[in-house]
Amino acid sequence: MAAPSAASAVDVQTRFGHSVKGLLTEKVTSCGTDVIALTKQVLKGSRSAEFLGQAARNMVMQEDAILHSEDSLRKMAIITTHLQYQQEAIQKNVEQSSNLRDQLTHLLK
Repeated sequence: MAAPSAASAVDVQTRFGHSVKGLLTEKVTSCGTDVIALTKQVLKGSRSAEFLGQAARNMVMQEDAILHSEDSLRKMAIITTHLQYQQEAIQKNVEQSSNLRDQLTHLLK
């Protein structure tokens, strides 16, 4: 009877060994899948960082453009003020020339 129990023990060990190998294979496969998922996530994060960096560079360029536009508007406001002064001076000169013409017309009569 010792032989069947020894055979049965070997059979149990063999099944246990196959069971352990199967579990180990499942765990290795699961870990491999997890590593692949983690790698994809890291790559996605890397791309996100690249997109954020590009967005930051674009924002800086837009900020520079806005500052340049603001400076241009300030200069245009100064030019507008000068043009208004010149228009007022021209208008006064036109009025004075009109008065001079009237005076000359009156003197020549």
